[in-house]
Amino acid sequence: MRRLPILRTIEAFASVQGEGLRQGEPTLFVRLAGCNLRCSFCDTKRAWGRGHAQTVSEIVGQVRKLWRDRPARWVCLTGGEPLRQPVAPLIRALRKDGLNVQVETNGTYAPRPEAEWYTVSPKPPDYAVHPLFRKKAREVKLVVSRHLTADDVRAVRRSFPARTPVILQPQGNASWSMRKAVRLVEEAARQGLVNVRVSVQLHKIYKLK
Repeated sequence: MRRLPILRTIEAFASVQGEGLRQGEPTLFVRLAGCNLRCSFCDTKRAWGRGHAQTVSEIVGQVRKLWRDRPARWVCLTGGEPLRQPVAPLIRALRKDGLNVQVETNGTYAPRPEAEWYTVSPKPPDYAVHPLFRKKAREVKLVVSRHLTADDVRAVRRSFPARTPVILQPQGNASWSMRKAVRLVEEAARQGLVNVRVSVQLHKIYKLK
């Protein structure tokens, strides 16, 4: 029998999805350890560490326990960067339990075909993603950091089909970043770019995990 991989995790918790198109939905989160980019504006730098080793069965057991208290249809694998680890068996196990799986990724690793939803968040300096995400991404999220420019927004918008929304998310809901997000979305409209919109981090407004 093939052994399932050991994954390194930071935490598992129940909350509400605070970002993107699924914003506001009850969601169970599994945060995996480690990241290949380590952006200066990252708001989960604690996920850069090694975390602790867990089997797929142990992680699924944690999710089931969370679900009993806080039922949700979705599980979100986040990080860090979850796709730098062999998460396919975990995704399959969660789906076998009847759950939908969202993966939040920086897009630098190839997508696993088992997940229902990919949130792709390209990062500076080049905002490059694996080419398979051009079809796999359900949404593209750009953190409105001090690095992000109108040229970056245009390049990312043109890298994905028009049906895939590009969401400008203010960095930490900071006022300067919100103002910049509005300027960028207005500039995108002037340039004729479609399906570019602004958002916020809802969980930070509600003071949720």
